[in-house]
Amino acid sequence: MRTSRIVGFCGNSWRPAKSRMLVEAVAADLQAQHGLKTTVLDLVDAGCGIAGFTRTALDDNARAVVEAIEQADGLVIGCPVFQGSYPGLFKHIFDLIEPSVLRNRPVLLTAVGGGLRHSLVVEHQLRPLFGFFEACTVSTAIYASSGEIVPGEPLAPMTAARLANAVEQFASLLSGRQEAAA
Repeated sequence: MRTSRIVGFCGNSWRPAKSRMLVEAVAADLQAQHGLKTTVLDLVDAGCGIAGFTRTALDDNARAVVEAIEQADGLVIGCPVFQGSYPGLFKHIFDLIEPSVLRNRPVLLTAVGGGLRHSLVVEHQLRPLFGFFEACTVSTAIYASSGEIVPGEPLAPMTAARLANAVEQFASLLSGRQEAAA
């Protein structure tokens, strides 16, 4: 059986970013609990070439990010929340992806926003986005307020508990998908 390709994709355009830190925490748990290695990418990796309006207008860096998402066996999505929504360039990446490519792919959703009033972005924007692609989002999403993510500090207990639960769900979906393919 081949190794699963797990890609973490964050919609942040700078580093360090708290949304990336949350995806990296998920990646560390996937590695520790299930031996699953995750490649974490973000808009910084895509660079300015992501501004192309079509796939053919993308430069090599941007194309590599889009193709990594398309070729992943499972996705861990990290999204900073601005003004109650995901960033436009984050959405632009998914506008460039053929809708059927992500069908039945396990997707774990995470988001980081300025406060609790942004917490519903996961349910009202991210989940429907991946529903359009007919991806299999895990039932537990992880939202954290920016004050809850402190570099070098452990996650808040409630966030850590949601993360552990979401990782178990993701690993189970991924395993079921691989068994079905075999």
